[in-house]
Amino acid sequence: MRHGERHRTHRTGWLRAAVLGANDGIVSTASLVLGVAAAGAGTRAILVAGVAGLVAGAMSMAAGEYVSVSSQADTERADLDRERKELAANPEEEHEELVSIYMQRGLDRELATRVATRLTAHDALGAHGRDELGISETLAAKPVQAALASAGTFAAGAALPLLMVLVLPQAGVMWGVAGSSLLFLALLGLVAARAGGSPVSASVLRVAFWGTLAMGMTAAVGALFGVSA
Repeated sequence: MRHGERHRTHRTGWLRAAVLGANDGIVSTASLVLGVAAAGAGTRAILVAGVAGLVAGAMSMAAGEYVSVSSQADTERADLDRERKELAANPEEEHEELVSIYMQRGLDRELATRVATRLTAHDALGAHGRDELGISETLAAKPVQAALASAGTFAAGAALPLLMVLVLPQAGVMWGVAGSSLLFLALLGLVAARAGGSPVSASVLRVAFWGTLAMGMTAAVGALFGVSA
């Protein structure tokens, strides 16, 4: 029988990095633009600051994601190596460990023993990695994927406020960038919620609130220390 249910757990790795990257790209670049604009800078200075923020932010996101997810992957590999040695040294104890895990999940001892025996014969390390350590192919750390997703979506998100700077007259840059960035953030929350199967309203409100707070504080700092003051 074909399994017709659609689950989204396999998306968590790249979806988290992509949403984080796009959200940071929009918020950080829009905040930077608003801060520089509030300080009284011209369009050229705003664009230079924004493009520098885009490049630096994308590279920082890629490096940060790669390093952090690589650390997770290293930990997973170390745990699997330790489990492989334990399976070789004490197969009976490891088998009993699986039996205990399945009994805790509701199986009686007879059925738990049969399941543990069958899974051990098929892929002992995979069974222990999945059921004892919580490591599976679906949720395993993928550093390169996370880095590329985060950097790419950061750059895409950061480009949106810069595009508004290009098309808006200088007098309307602050309100135009702030308003459009909130719209972009709301759309990002909508897309993320749909992709992850979570409530739309909560996702939209979450990204809009924190985006508004970040942009407002940066604009206030720019106005306070503005070059035209």
